[in-house]
Amino acid sequence: MRGDGDGWAFSDAGVRFWGRHGAAGLLLRAPRPDGIRTVLLQHRAWWSHQGGTWALPGGARDSHETAEEAAIREAQEEAGLPADRIVVRAAVVTASASGTSWTYTTVVADADELLPVVPNRESTELRWVPEHDVSALPLHPGFAASWESLRGLQLPG
Repeated sequence: MRGDGDGWAFSDAGVRFWGRHGAAGLLLRAPRPDGIRTVLLQHRAWWSHQGGTWALPGGARDSHETAEEAAIREAQEEAGLPADRIVVRAAVVTASASGTSWTYTTVVADADELLPVVPNRESTELRWVPEHDVSALPLHPGFAASWESLRGLQLPG
């Protein structure tokens, strides 16, 4: 189902950003059975913007949504994640477009365990990746620019 946020926003310089009302992604953290902390990453379909890179499940915000609502909705659509198993810890604006109100908000959340995931057509793969292995993947440029600061956030949980 397409929402009213689907579409491009343009900066003063003409650079395009997905999401007419901004965008949001879910940085979902969960421990493996051996205690190693992982994050859920999406290998973006080749046809998508920045296809072939690894990033967070996420997408355009609709006009009526908070960043948290958009990130959880997108994670449900793209990974089949159950909202009732996700605990939101923080929402961090990790990118903005000059001359517009466009922002990308990373919603940091936790799950008690590795949740089963089911990719939709926007993903070639979904994977729980140990935090120390994330930087070795070919990351979406926006996610790559924010990963170390997000990883270093001191949050409860």
